[in-house]
Amino acid sequence: MKFWSNKAKSIEPYTYGEQPKDKKYIKLNTNENPYPPSPKAVKIIRELDENIYKLYSDPTCSEIKEAISKVYNVDKEQVFVGNGSDEVIAFSYQAFFDKGDKIIYPDITYSFYPVYSKMYDTTEIINPLNEDFTMNLKGFNQEGKGIILTNPNAPTGIALTLEEIESVIQNNLDKLIIVDEAYVDFGAESAVKLINKYNNLLVIQTFSKSRSFASLRIGFAIGNKDLIKALHIIKDSYNPYTLDTIGIKAGATAMLDVEYFDKTRKAIMSTRDRIKKELEKLGFEGTNSKSNFLFMKHNSLDGEYIFKKLKENGVLVRYFNKPRINNYLRISIGTDEEMNEMIKILKEKILK
Repeated sequence: MKFWSNKAKSIEPYTYGEQPKDKKYIKLNTNENPYPPSPKAVKIIRELDENIYKLYSDPTCSEIKEAISKVYNVDKEQVFVGNGSDEVIAFSYQAFFDKGDKIIYPDITYSFYPVYSKMYDTTEIINPLNEDFTMNLKGFNQEGKGIILTNPNAPTGIALTLEEIESVIQNNLDKLIIVDEAYVDFGAESAVKLINKYNNLLVIQTFSKSRSFASLRIGFAIGNKDLIKALHIIKDSYNPYTLDTIGIKAGATAMLDVEYFDKTRKAIMSTRDRIKKELEKLGFEGTNSKSNFLFMKHNSLDGEYIFKKLKENGVLVRYFNKPRINNYLRISIGTDEEMNEMIKILKEKILK
């Protein structure tokens, strides 16, 4: 630690989901898509000319921006692309907030926000969720520079309506509103349709969940041109080549393959709703998830106990040992076969 900065000494990094290599698991702990990406995108990857690899990628990411703008019916200049939505959020902290600025977000939400607040020396203002884990919308109406909403929220999976999001924006026109929509495609309504109405709104999405490209690291933001320009200034001052050529070309193809996108996300939603009913029959209860995961607890068994027993039997889910949610499990939605096996293990080996 002799040469560490004070920041490196003091910060507590983000804790990612387990990626064990000791044996093969049914992996329901990191909210990955159980289905492969668009076959058209895979075909593009396989057919790429080998000579592209010796050249730098397009720093403007023009091809994928055009695809996003077409699908979301926005101008290309209203789109920013980065190396995963986490990077886009990090760039947003640098582009819009200065040291000491107050940023408001819930006590139970994506756990990267507190890490970024520490990293970029901003002040976090915690707005506790209601007892039922729904958002306390009025709690955002306090002094601050920005608000971050995850919609649907993580790890609860509860979604705000577009009207609720707009009410937060209308009551906080002096703040930047960032809506993190990593899971929006599984049952919520995107706030993208509001960006031309409010110049303080930035919507961030990812290819990792609904488009099955977690390994390619593609995230994007949609907002007014002034916000997007600030993000580009930060990116080009940090690393102009945040996306590689594979990500740009495959991502653009996947974005345009709306038919496959709809097919797989609907399959996940159908499995989610079926498995929730199955778990309720086994004594579980949980939130009304509009994401690609369930957030549930058992009415008599401890959450950590179930988590450990599932792992012993080859199933990984996510357990958060944190206040208010330390009896809940976050269960990513896998294939029907994977989810059926989890139910079987619960019935035969854990809840018997």
